[in-house]
Amino acid sequence: MSPLAGIRVLDLSRVLAGPWAGQLLADYGADVIKVERPGSGDDTRGWGPPWWGEAAERMSAYYLCANRGKRSIAVDIASPEGAQLVRTLAAEADVLLENYKVGQLARYGLDAASLRALNPRLVYCSITGYGQTGPEASRAGYDFAIQAAGGLMSVTGEAEGTPNTQPQKVGVAVVDLMTGVYATTAILAALQGRERTGQGCHIDTALLDVQVAMLANQASNHLVGGVVPRRMGNAHPNIVPYQVFATADGHIVLAVGNDTQFAKLCELVGQIETSRDVRFATNAARVAHRAEVVGMVAQWMVAHSTSAWCARLDAAGVPCAPLRSIDQVFQSQQVLARGMLIKTGCGDDAAGSVPLVAAPVLFDGERAAARRGPPTLDQHGSALRQAIAEHGGWPEATDDGDPTNDHSCR
Repeated sequence: MSPLAGIRVLDLSRVLAGPWAGQLLADYGADVIKVERPGSGDDTRGWGPPWWGEAAERMSAYYLCANRGKRSIAVDIASPEGAQLVRTLAAEADVLLENYKVGQLARYGLDAASLRALNPRLVYCSITGYGQTGPEASRAGYDFAIQAAGGLMSVTGEAEGTPNTQPQKVGVAVVDLMTGVYATTAILAALQGRERTGQGCHIDTALLDVQVAMLANQASNHLVGGVVPRRMGNAHPNIVPYQVFATADGHIVLAVGNDTQFAKLCELVGQIETSRDVRFATNAARVAHRAEVVGMVAQWMVAHSTSAWCARLDAAGVPCAPLRSIDQVFQSQQVLARGMLIKTGCGDDAAGSVPLVAAPVLFDGERAAARRGPPTLDQHGSALRQAIAEHGGWPEATDDGDPTNDHSCR
């Protein structure tokens, strides 16, 4: 199913936030043309190892994760010819994605005002570190820096007071990824709005804004409660017990979200009276007596293996999960059954195809996934230029076998 079939997306972005949005739109059925720097392309093409492919046409694993479903053309937008080619594509595009510094594209006449004057229906999405306005608008934005400046690192890492520890970033570029998702939802909203007004718009998406929004309950804890959230390791500021515990052979996440679940946990370990103790009977009481609760539960958990606990807790209706490494994630029967591991780029030849993570969305039971694999640099450039020269507009995607829809991973 391709709900965005017929939507044309011009992707001038690079690295992760913009390409992530472009890939989502491609997975939903949009025709996405990725414009890259001649010679080097998207920065992430060089962010390896590991690599896929051979010699000059190899692609980094990092690049592969965010560029499925796109056609690639190498264009020097600083040249008059390159800028004109982008304008030609933008004139018939529905969406343009870019993550250049504020004002940079205006030098080439590729800013939102110029291209929307050319194509009033264009939804132009700008992604920057700090936004189009404000005293820091000109600063370059990187996920790691935004995690620091936006407060996420102040609540991530081992609990404050733990010796030899410091604030930590999240293990993936979560701000970039969430910015890509927020940008995608904004684009979809703008496309829907265009159906009523006939006009596109300029979407201003900032990593810092997204990071602040992502603070969620931690922000509310501060704004409403007047507290400054701090690092608590794997503990939750508002719920107890809700953290990682050691088991006899590893670790388990215990996520007791309400009083009924806590009572079930106590019953499971033969300590039902504990759940009736006024110090522990309600979540608010357990938060007030956090150290005592965590100490008790820690003693209970080390008595059995992780798998034994998961079986018992699942049967009792107490939320829990084993702590898996990433290789174990892709061996998980649930992950495999859901179709989250896909292979693309080399047709039915599984031995030569690129393994990728699927989009986490199904439409009427069908997994959203672009059929085209991540492109090599300028893979479709020759065919795209020829089509633009002949027809003077957006080159339509074609069926399998045509070089503009080459599934080979080369």
